[in-house]
Amino acid sequence: MRNRRGMSTAIISLLSNMVRAGVHKEVQTMSNYETVIIYSVKNGEEAAKALAEKFQKMMEKNGTVDSVDEWGKRKLAYLINDEEDGYYVLYNHSCEADFPAELERVLGITEGVLRSMVIKK
Repeated sequence: MRNRRGMSTAIISLLSNMVRAGVHKEVQTMSNYETVIIYSVKNGEEAAKALAEKFQKMMEKNGTVDSVDEWGKRKLAYLINDEEDGYYVLYNHSCEADFPAELERVLGITEGVLRSMVIKK
């Protein structure tokens, strides 16, 4: 016997039993994000590039990195921690909804990160 959507009653019964038994998994969808990070160049550009690679690997571990655009060393609009220059990197990535909060937390406590911004596209 079929319902109005064309599904048999046996399939509907099986699905409802799976839901009651807790067999189903909660499905989370990946969202697209854009993250800009300004790294300190106080310890040299190589240290900034190493931090950029560290955060890229963190993003890859928790999702996918679509593109990385290194803008390089640029003059800051105003002094941040008595520094005039910063190393800018733009990441476009996809991840679960709970990862951006963890990324922002780690960025906030990492020595060498001057500013960062994570935006959901």
